[in-house]
Amino acid sequence: MEPQLRQAVADGVATVVIDHPAKRNAMTADMWHALPPLLDALAADPAVRALVLTGAGDTFCAGADISSLRAEPGRPQELAVLAEEALAAFPKPTLAAVRGYCVGGGCQLAAACDLRFADEGASFAVTPAKLGIVYPASSTRRLATLVGPATAKYLLFSGESISAARALRTGLADEVLPVGELDARVKEFTRVLASRSLLTQAAAKEFAAGRADRDAHWADQARGSGDTAEGVAAFLERRQPRFTWTVPDGAATPGRP
Repeated sequence: MEPQLRQAVADGVATVVIDHPAKRNAMTADMWHALPPLLDALAADPAVRALVLTGAGDTFCAGADISSLRAEPGRPQELAVLAEEALAAFPKPTLAAVRGYCVGGGCQLAAACDLRFADEGASFAVTPAKLGIVYPASSTRRLATLVGPATAKYLLFSGESISAARALRTGLADEVLPVGELDARVKEFTRVLASRSLLTQAAAKEFAAGRADRDAHWADQARGSGDTAEGVAAFLERRQPRFTWTVPDGAATPGRP
C-alpha cells in the first residue's frame, strides 16, 4: 500500500490517520505536502467540530522518511514546518492519539495538536541531534512552550526517548491510558468536545496561542452566533445545548503563514 493520509468523519469528529506501516508511519514528502490542504478542507466542513490525528496500527509516527532527506535535502523539513503550522492553526480542537513511537516529525505533529492522549506503552523523542539537523525555530519554541525550556533542551540535545509517564509529567501528554483503552477514551472525549460551543473553543484556542488582535472579532462573532442564548436556555431548561456556530467561510485558518 502506498504511504497516505486517510481521513473519515463521524459524529462531528474527523479522524486523520498517518498510514505508512512499512516504515512505522514515517512521513514522506508527499504526505507532508498533502496535510495542509486536507486540513483546510476539514476546517471548512461544518460537520467537523473536532479532529483526531493518529497512526495506523500500533505506531503513531516514527518521524520523517529518512530516504526523502537524502533525495531532497532541506525540502522535507520545509514541508514539515508548513504541515505543523497548518495543524497548529486548525481552528477546531485537535487531539493526537498516540500509541507506540512518536518520534521526530511525529512528535512535531503531536506537539502542534491542542491535546495529546497516549497509550501507556507510547514513547516520545525529538531526534534532530542524531542527524545533524537544525530543528526549526518555530517548532523549538512550540516544544519549549509546551514542556518548558529544560525538558525541551533534554529532548533536543540528546535525542533520547521518554516514556508516556514522563511525557505526562512534563506536559507533552495530557492523559495516559492503559493498553487497550486509548481508542475508547479518545472517542468519549471527542464526543464531549463536539458537543461544546465551537465558538468558545475557537476563541480560546487563539487567545491561548497568544493572539492579541482578535478581541473585537470574537466579540462580533459572539453577538451574532446565538450560542450564548442557546447555552443559557439549555441550562435553564435542563437539556443538552445545540450549539450551531461554525467557522465562517474564508476564516478557516486565521494567522496561518
